[in-house]
Amino acid sequence: MSAPNVIVFGPTGGVGSATALAAQEAGAKVALAMRDTNKPIPNLPAAGNFTRLEADLTEPASIRAAVTSSAAKHAFIYMANGSQDHMRSAAEALKSAGVEFVVFLSSIGVRGDIRAVTPDDFIAWAHAQVEIVLDDVFGVGGYVAVRPAYFASNLLLYAGSVAKGEVVRMPYPEGKFDYISPGDIGRVCGSLLVKGAKGIEKGMTFVNLAGPQVVPQREAIEAIGRAVGKQVEVVGFEDDEDAVRLFMTHLGLPEPGARQLIQAFKDVSEGRDSFGKGLYEEASANVQKYGGKEATTIQEWAVANRSKFT
Repeated sequence: MSAPNVIVFGPTGGVGSATALAAQEAGAKVALAMRDTNKPIPNLPAAGNFTRLEADLTEPASIRAAVTSSAAKHAFIYMANGSQDHMRSAAEALKSAGVEFVVFLSSIGVRGDIRAVTPDDFIAWAHAQVEIVLDDVFGVGGYVAVRPAYFASNLLLYAGSVAKGEVVRMPYPEGKFDYISPGDIGRVCGSLLVKGAKGIEKGMTFVNLAGPQVVPQREAIEAIGRAVGKQVEVVGFEDDEDAVRLFMTHLGLPEPGARQLIQAFKDVSEGRDSFGKGLYEEASANVQKYGGKEATTIQEWAVANRSKFT
């Protein structure tokens, strides 16, 4: 059976580009849906046979046009922050244009009954609302939410300080995270994008993902320092408000999301298990289970991305 035509929204991002590449390597014809079709995509080969289409996940008409043009049956999407209806109009546009299966980049913070997640858990709640929409519009077997934990690429927040040889200031340096590579997330998403419902167990609607190691932030930065040949000094913020402003400015998080993330940093620095019983083991194993390769360590990621810190 031949691979379906697929469409990837947000292909300029680390996960989106890796998703597109993995889907193409699996034999799919891949369309790239993006707001600016002239924007370079460093992670995709220039000779790659990708079709670029102008589209925006907050503009349903553009979604329908892109899907119709590409004849895509499967779509990869992410949470569009500008959506006023938790992406319901986007999901409906995808379906009306012929999409049969959706891979959604969600968050491992979404747990249990998606309809029971409360707004005080802002990041999880925001992603859960989109999962609810997909469940309503596509139903079980028509979508999968890929829920990664902490992105290794979040460390790029400190690239400027590392490159300049400055002290790296971060919230709660002893807090431990798993640092999953965007490339690993994209490889899983690309595989699921091509396989569709056949790629997951019957009745499953989500796949949790995590990196292969849980290490302190300080050690992650030190790994980057070794990769670029520098000794990097790491210190914590004296005031959480400074960290909140940093995350809002450089990660583009709304204030509730930034505050929640800083609280999570504080919690894990005090020894709290952010995963819970059995979740980390399942999520880390899923990288190879669904992506076909062992997960990238933070040390490997640092070496592969050292040019971004120089």
